[in-house]
Amino acid sequence: MSWTDERVELLKKMWGEGQSASQIAKELGGVTRNAVIGKVHRLGLSNRTGGGGTAKPAPKEKPAAKPAAKPAPAPEPAAEAEAPAKPTGPMRRPIIPAGQPLPPQPSANEISPEALASVREVEKKAKKITLMELTERTCKWPIGDPATDDFWFCGLAVQPGKPYCKAHVGVAFQPMSSRRDRRR
Repeated sequence: MSWTDERVELLKKMWGEGQSASQIAKELGGVTRNAVIGKVHRLGLSNRTGGGGTAKPAPKEKPAAKPAAKPAPAPEPAAEAEAPAKPTGPMRRPIIPAGQPLPPQPSANEISPEALASVREVEKKAKKITLMELTERTCKWPIGDPATDDFWFCGLAVQPGKPYCKAHVGVAFQPMSSRRDRRR
């Protein structure tokens, strides 16, 4: 189905009359409700309240009509800096705003040398299978860069109830006590 000029004009007419996207889709035929909604947004018709552009200026005028109302004063920066230093409830992970760098993550340096040596030995014996060859019985540990041709999965037999072989389970699932000790 393509959006011909006639179909677009009918869409605009029905949308302006207040018809729902489902009703428009039914009338046009061969198009879904979501396709109608997408086309409406691409055409810039999404505002139906107040007959076109009259609904947008109204919110701009309301704040100007009440100049006497003053917003609450913002707290001083010094007061804000002191507040986080006094935790009042249970400890929670901080929320990281978009665009901010992530805090340091556990690195391979924190994995025991024995586990790393075991992984290196196992990867020499790995079956080197592709994504399409993975089954519930094959180790799903990814090795290499997925953007390159030299990317594969371990493919050895998994441990019961785990997605990885014994060596990769040792790296992926670390005992709770060692993680708790690292936080201190």
